[in-house]
This record gives sequence, C-alpha cells and structure tokens, in this order.
Amino acid sequence: MLELGQNEAVFTWAATPLKFGLGALDEIGPELLALGIESCLVITDPGVRAAGIPDRVLDQLIAAGIKSEVFDKVVVEPTDDSIDEAVCYGKQQDWQCFVAVGGGSAIDTAKAVNLLTTHPGELLDFVTAPIGAGRAPWLPLKPLIAVPTTAGTGSESTTICVVDLLGLRLKAGISHPKLRPTLAVVDPLTTVSLPPQPTAAGGMDVLSHALESYTAVRFDAKAAPADPMTRPAFCGSNPISDLWCEQALQLVGRYLRRAVMNGHDLEARYQMALASTSAGSGFGNAGTHLPHANAYPVAAAVENYRAQGYPPMPMVPHGQAVAATAAAVFRWTYPSNPERHLHAAELLSGQRFTPTDGADALPHVLGELMSDIDMPAGLRVFGYGEQHLPTLVAGTMKQTRQLAVVPRPVTSAALTDIFRQSL
Repeated sequence: MLELGQNEAVFTWAATPLKFGLGALDEIGPELLALGIESCLVITDPGVRAAGIPDRVLDQLIAAGIKSEVFDKVVVEPTDDSIDEAVCYGKQQDWQCFVAVGGGSAIDTAKAVNLLTTHPGELLDFVTAPIGAGRAPWLPLKPLIAVPTTAGTGSESTTICVVDLLGLRLKAGISHPKLRPTLAVVDPLTTVSLPPQPTAAGGMDVLSHALESYTAVRFDAKAAPADPMTRPAFCGSNPISDLWCEQALQLVGRYLRRAVMNGHDLEARYQMALASTSAGSGFGNAGTHLPHANAYPVAAAVENYRAQGYPPMPMVPHGQAVAATAAAVFRWTYPSNPERHLHAAELLSGQRFTPTDGADALPHVLGELMSDIDMPAGLRVFGYGEQHLPTLVAGTMKQTRQLAVVPRPVTSAALTDIFRQSL
C-alpha cells in the first residue's frame, strides 16, 4: 500500500458512450425511448436553431411521444448571467432529460442546467477553487444527451463546464464525473454549415486538447492523493489517453486545412469530428494545461475585439484564445519531455524531426498551420499589450485545475515571459 508522499500509481479513464456517424442525429428519439424518458428539454443557441438542427431533434422527440420544448437562448462563450437564465427556464418544469445541441457553449450550459436543477446552491458553489467553493455534486443528475455541431470543444466527452464570470472578469470551470454526458451523438453532417473561422478556431481547440494532454505531467510523476476517492479527473498523461491524442493529432494535421478551406468537404468534416471526439476522450482524463489556463483570462478580459464569423460582440473565441499562447507554451515545456514534443510535431506534420530541431520544432509546425487557416497571430490582435501582462498572469495563476498537470513548475515570471512572447 502506498504511503503518503509517494508517487501516484493509479490513473483513471472514463468516456461518454458514443454514437458516431452520418445520420446519427436521427437516432436520438429511439435512444430516449430506450431510457424510458417521457419529457425532455432541448438546449441550444439561436444560430444553431436557425440552421434547423434542434428542431429536427424536437420533431423526433414529439413523434416518439416525448413531451419536449426548445430553449434557444444559449450565448456563445456562456456567462454566469446566461446560465442563470437557462437554469431558471429549466426549473419551470421537472424535465426528465436534457439534450444539448450545439458547440461547447450549448453543451456546457446544459451541464450547468442539469447540475443546478438537481442541486441546491449557486453556480459559484461548484466552480473550482480558489475562484469558487469547489463543491462536488452529491445527488444524482439527469440523463444528458450531447449533440455537438462543431468539431472543437470535445465537451460531449468530458466532465467539464466552463463559464465566463462577468463580475470577476475571469473564466473558470466546474469539473466532476457526474457532469459527463450520458450519451454523445456525433453526426459530422451537422458541422457542414459552420463558417471558416469558427471551423478554424474549433480545430485549434481540438489540436490544443490533444497536445496539452499528450505533454501533460505523467500520472505517475504526481504525488499520490491521501484519499484515492478524491483523485482528480485530470490525472495526467497516461497510456490510454495518449492513444486518443495521437489519433487526434494525425487527423487534425491531415484534415483541418481542408475543412476550413471547403466546408462541404465531407471527408474532412467527418475526420475532424472524429478528431474532436478522440481529443475529448484523451483530455477529459489526462487534462489540459497551460494554453487553456492562459486562454481563460485572455477571453474574459477582452474589451473590443470582434471575431469574424461570430456574433457581433466583444469576445475572443475559445479556440483563438487557446491558440494565442500555444507556441510559446510548448517551447517552454519542451525540456520536460523533448521526445514527446518532437513526436507530436511529427504526428501533426507528417515530417521527421530530430533532437537537433529542438524546442522550435513544434512551435514551427503550429505556426505554419495557423498561418494556413488564417488564425489571428498574437495577443495584440485582441487588444492586449505589455500593460495587460499582470492581469493575464494573475488570471492564469487562479486556474488550479489546469496548473495541476503542467509538466514544469509554473511561476509568475515564466507566465509573464510566455505572454510577452505571444503579444
């Protein structure tokens, strides 16, 4: 038996049951009937509803005799205010099930609705400490079916709900195994109408999920928990997550450019949906680290930037925020495991790299890809300058869930240098 202070010897791995393929969207009704569901709330956003996808689901459910309604007021990059509105709507009836249709914003909102309609308390009670109280759910949650319409967040596979806390000007998350969806229904056909820039941002999120999980601290290089039942969902890189991350890296390298340049390239859409689900299966267990931790203050503190292909409001889309510091981060993490960083560059590019290519190999590959898909280059595009570095560093230092699996000790000085390189 391990003694306190020894290294971890156990990793955990879990995943959402998956229904994947062209036309999978049309099988939601039978799935809910098999669960004995009699009422269901479909949660989505106005843009996705305008594309007709949630109403196809609604028609199925009504035809199956399941009492159903659509809540379509999810906002892109959900806030505590938008989640409160969704929770209030969800509490108007005792729904037996929730179906989330959309990107990570819709799926994360549905996770929060599921949590806060089954538990007393407020959002901040469950947000990870030190930003929130970090309380764990203690009651059963209801079935949640996740239907992603982007190849991006992987939220259909994970235990995580991310929210923009407006009053604090911070993004933060809730993470617990009970938040993992009951079933993921992934139909690549739902992503065909996605514009180029959201496709690019989603693809960079997929890529960073895979890279961060693949380069995270090894599970057996962490201290063992005093109580094994409190082992975090983000356990560090491990042999099972590694396989999913490697597949995602290869698929993104081969197909992201094609999906951005021609949204009707069905093979590219199919493979990017598979990459997103693969990366979600990897990072949902190993964990994301510094690019995601950096992304939260980058997105939360923005004032004037407006992204092409998104609603006309000040916001940095999550994939753009993650990508903004990725090259600098992976240059900094390179000494923690040079072989793994070089192999990741090879999987993504199809090229061969040797130790003489060093810490610049992976950042170089990332830079080429971002240039090809017209991703914003540098934090200055979002309106940030040298004067904002203390705010960004302070926001990252509060992201304890991600910082726990960074493969090098994180200091304010290191973060300042990473953000400065990324301006």
